[in-house]
Amino acid sequence: MTSHDSETIAKGQQVITACAFIHHNFNGVEKVFLPKRAATKKFLPDVFELPGGHIDFGEDLVTGLQREIKEEFQMDIAVGDPFAAFTYINHIKQSHSVEIIYFARFVNPLENLILNPADHSEFGWFQEKDILTKVVDKNKNADDDEIKAVLKGFQILNTSSLNFG
Repeated sequence: MTSHDSETIAKGQQVITACAFIHHNFNGVEKVFLPKRAATKKFLPDVFELPGGHIDFGEDLVTGLQREIKEEFQMDIAVGDPFAAFTYINHIKQSHSVEIIYFARFVNPLENLILNPADHSEFGWFQEKDILTKVVDKNKNADDDEIKAVLKGFQILNTSSLNFG
């Protein structure tokens, strides 16, 4: 099995990444779960991100996303529909990534969440108004495709009565 962490060289390869917009309603306020990448990471250290990871060759997207969340947080998720996708060049891996974002919810009680310190240093639950003031920084600004996707996720949640994971 090939290692597909964010730092293993994959020169000239295309990498598929699935991420989860894990949302929860706290007393009438929808918030999204965003862990902060560990400071030791070479690719985007200390950046809040949508959780997820690389999909193994031949692996189903949803199964791979559920595996990544379980590995990184010891939590199970219910996965809803995908709602955003974009591409980027990972200069550390020397690869081209395709990122697909799904609506999701934690299945386990929130207090069961355990961070793997090699992956993430902390996490937060952010409401829509927090994204541009507390999540964006010098490494991930308001024009970043993932930030735009997070805002799109909130927009869809706020304007739809559909069940998203």
